Amino acid sequence: MSESTIPAGRQWADTARTENAVSLALFLSLATALLLRFFVSSEIVNRVFDYTTDTGPFYEKLHPGTYAVFLLAPVVLLSRPFFLNAWEVGRFRSLLYLVLTGKPGSSGFIIDTYVLASVAGLAMLALNEGYRRALGNITLGMLTLSGVIGIFEAITKHRLLPYDLVELSFRPTGLSDHPLTLGAMCVVAIGFVPLTRWRVWVKVTMIFVLLIAAVASGARFSLLASIGEALLMLLFLRWPGLNRSQARRAKAIVLVFVTVVGSALAALLFAAGLLSRFGSTLFDENFMARVSIYEIFNYVSLNDILFGMRGDILLGLVNGELGLPAIESAPVTVVLLLGLPLAIAFSGLIVWIVYKLLKGSPLAAWIAAAGFMAAALSNNMLSTKTPMVAIFVVLLIAFAIPTSRRVADDLR
Repeated sequence: MSESTIPAGRQWADTARTENAVSLALFLSLATALLLRFFVSSEIVNRVFDYTTDTGPFYEKLHPGTYAVFLLAPVVLLSRPFFLNAWEVGRFRSLLYLVLTGKPGSSGFIIDTYVLASVAGLAMLALNEGYRRALGNITLGMLTLSGVIGIFEAITKHRLLPYDLVELSFRPTGLSDHPLTLGAMCVVAIGFVPLTRWRVWVKVTMIFVLLIAAVASGARFSLLASIGEALLMLLFLRWPGLNRSQARRAKAIVLVFVTVVGSALAALLFAAGLLSRFGSTLFDENFMARVSIYEIFNYVSLNDILFGMRGDILLGLVNGELGLPAIESAPVTVVLLLGLPLAIAFSGLIVWIVYKLLKGSPLAAWIAAAGFMAAALSNNMLSTKTPMVAIFVVLLIAFAIPTSRRVADDLR
């Protein structure tokens, strides 16, 4: 049978099946690459490459998952045509701008954190909305699994993954590379759970598990941000099926219930030792280390401030002059590595991109963004090689559909 005798409907069906198979393969490949970056910790990578150490060639300074995403993104973007609506075009342009400005000579953490997040976002926008949401669901599920593992580690005092840092007290890491990262994972996940299409009891259970995981992580600012997120969502998000008067009464009842149960749970967690880091003031030596780090500006020249300096020299000054083991401040790191003018430009670019991604999004997405930024700015997370920025972007693109679009979808 010649091609010309094949019915047009059959040809269309064969083409559709082929396109669906290609889309599925691209989705699975991208999901695998992102999960590799998100949940294979730097501690594991360091056992194969000199990933976070001062030695080794530059190509070993990027995570294997980053390479996988960089290789897959052009394939996803160019393998077949895709169509973007108005709000998706704005997101695409803003992410593409950061990719184009993140040149190969940039600091390793800029490529491995910010350029990676932008490339991942661009690749996700080339998928249809169903695959984006599926990738968001998978990411949320893995973040919750990491929290469950963290709770298990806190109870058993035994880690599942390797962790080389020595700490004064045991803190779990789950599937992350640091207890603070585990806390940040809980914060960012809690904010996006309400935007899923799961049943209410599933959402409530996940938020509860993530709150307990934030407690177990010992990341105090992350726990405060998580609690703040949960309360804001309880008070200000719409409850479907209820008018304003009914919603106010229901929220008041739930708030009283949560207060009573939360107090009892806090007492239980204190007794179990999971809240031991909260028994004293927040302004302990860890907090003071994040304040005293700004004294480093007394030991650098104006030229270093304006034009930046090498990372190893900066860390040596922090170790020798301030007696601190690390730089627990993103602003200090960005300013002294890039120089003040570039640091201001870079920070402004990041703020602009986050705004473009959030513009028109549901309130829950804004709450999630505020919680994540509060937790991240309490330490040096935004100036290190971390998957958290990419996780945040993936969840934004998966779930933060602009309100007007969601209304239009509901009407259809």
